[in-house]
Amino acid sequence: MTFSWTPHRFAGGALALDVANSVILRFDPARSIDRFALPEQMDAFPAAAEKFSAERALFGALAPVRPRNRLPFLALREATDRYFRARVLGESGHDLLADFLEAAADVLRRADNRSLEAATAHSALRLLADEETARLKICGNCGWLFVDRSRNRSRTWCDMSVCGNRVKANRHYHRRKKEAVS
Repeated sequence: MTFSWTPHRFAGGALALDVANSVILRFDPARSIDRFALPEQMDAFPAAAEKFSAERALFGALAPVRPRNRLPFLALREATDRYFRARVLGESGHDLLADFLEAAADVLRRADNRSLEAATAHSALRLLADEETARLKICGNCGWLFVDRSRNRSRTWCDMSVCGNRVKANRHYHRRKKEAVS
């Protein structure tokens, strides 16, 4: 199966969330896909982030994750997802925050300044300290984390053109099917 990084893959609104969202259907083990499972996909991510990430102006060109830093980088991805997902759900605790901070510190100790892993750690720490944390949401369709920057904070999906359309098309299909049966 051919895969390419598209603008939809950067719907999180922050580099750290885009990295966390690199696991597709995270909570469906039968259909879950880790887009960083193949080294070439992880290596292609920085160039795509430079084009599509909402934070591209902050980080510019990023170097790929070095092979020796991949495990700490993936640990940061998972800690970021766990912490911010729990925070959105109102369940965050000190242990999740400690795990997140330890993962970020570990990455920052190892990473080069202009690397994807350093930029991801900085993005995640900025989310932690920023007022936008109150705007974090979980997509009602795919489960991705995203920052709702809409004026009235009414955004429901990570990307209206993908998840929003899928939900609306599914509703339309079931409504038509129900009408046909009646």
